[in-house]
Amino acid sequence: MKFLKNSTLFRLVFVLMLLLLLACGEGPEVGSMAVPSAPPQQTDAVQLTLGKQIFTTHCASCHGTQAQGAANWRQTDADGNYPPPPLDGSGHAWHHSTEVLISMIHEGSPQGKGNMPAWENKLSEEEINAVIIWFQSIWPKPVYDAWFEMQQRGR
Repeated sequence: MKFLKNSTLFRLVFVLMLLLLLACGEGPEVGSMAVPSAPPQQTDAVQLTLGKQIFTTHCASCHGTQAQGAANWRQTDADGNYPPPPLDGSGHAWHHSTEVLISMIHEGSPQGKGNMPAWENKLSEEEINAVIIWFQSIWPKPVYDAWFEMQQRGR
């Protein structure tokens, strides 16, 4: 994880990984990817209602009411931190495993990377899972399918 401190190196590694995936014909080209084994996105009304409520109460002020994130989320601010990214499937959240998403919510942004607060002692495990389920439910199906495929490869 030490290489993540160098954003240029991280971007280079990320681009190389994408190129490798595309060369194999299985890259995350969202518009055309279909993963037949991907389960449907969560539709449990109780989970989705709780997740939307938690998001609206605790996350929307930074990530936007529609989880659209900051317009300039890829550019660091004057302090070198990144603004809140979109969680609606148009940003990089779908590149992360459930474990990484949970960790980010629990621990907040790594120092010097963003201003995400730690929610570990403020939100329960159920609430954290519900908010992830909610924002994943608004991802376009090809994005969700690409995320699911990446999770399967990582296991």
